Amino acid sequence: MTDERPVLVATEADDLTADMVIAELGRRNVPVTRFNPADIGSALTVSARFGSCPAPVGGQLRTPSRTVDLTRVRSVYWRRPVWPTFDHLGADEARFASAQVRYGLGGALYALDGPLWVNHPLRNAAADYKPAQLAVAQRLGLVVPPTLVTNDPDEARAFIDNHGQVLFKILRWTPCRRDGVPVTGWADPVTTEEIDASVALVPHLFQAVVDKVADLRVLVVGGEVFAVRIESGLLDWRKDYSALSYRVVDLPSRTEKALLAYLDHFGLASGSFDLAVDRAGDLWWLELNPNGQWGWLEEATGLAMSAAFATLLTEGAAP
Repeated sequence: MTDERPVLVATEADDLTADMVIAELGRRNVPVTRFNPADIGSALTVSARFGSCPAPVGGQLRTPSRTVDLTRVRSVYWRRPVWPTFDHLGADEARFASAQVRYGLGGALYALDGPLWVNHPLRNAAADYKPAQLAVAQRLGLVVPPTLVTNDPDEARAFIDNHGQVLFKILRWTPCRRDGVPVTGWADPVTTEEIDASVALVPHLFQAVVDKVADLRVLVVGGEVFAVRIESGLLDWRKDYSALSYRVVDLPSRTEKALLAYLDHFGLASGSFDLAVDRAGDLWWLELNPNGQWGWLEEATGLAMSAAFATLLTEGAAP
């Protein structure tokens, strides 16, 4: 019997990575409904019911081409949705309206306990705190570079003096423009001379530089692990994709088990891990992106990453 339950894909309008997964689901004849929260009021409608139907959450989600019964959702791929900003409203009204969408549409979807989530937004959020990531990684036996999170300038200077080569990393990427130009949070070297009183305003993350020869990007999808070695010679390989070369590698068994346990700890079905390879071949934990990019790696290596996502979403949760 054909399973007609749909897969929901929540993402922005232009998302080539989501397109790859949707195309793979299409080849398997799996029904898909794609939507973006930013389309609420124009191309997206939600009607969720509580307390008046057999299921804890009932109702419908509607797009111009699809109507989805919320009790029949197979799985949800929460990819890169964009929330509406209501720029045509005043600042207070826009804040109010945005909150109603997040807690109305978002709340109704988050309440669904039938589908498989890849990943549930609330679990993504819990896994996105870098200090928590560092602590969990160490508990699971992964090697963590010496790291300091502080807003004390003296502590920061002492840390840099002690470790010599140190990077500054942002604790959370946030859209930001400086003089009209988008600012990206690279992992950049920092010296004691650069530490001033402004450090006291907010916590900063400082991390000792790993004497690395390469990086690893490891995508885990369900139980499948895809590890790609990235050669670049850069402290932060994201600065120049044209300088990168790739090689598919196998992880040590203990590392693979630790990464799977890491996702289990946060209740995630998938995640993109960044590790550094030092000159002795040892692996160092850097970070997890619960919803990281991987599409370009499939194109570069031929690894069946989109197929793994499609398989996971197709299996979904039991009816």
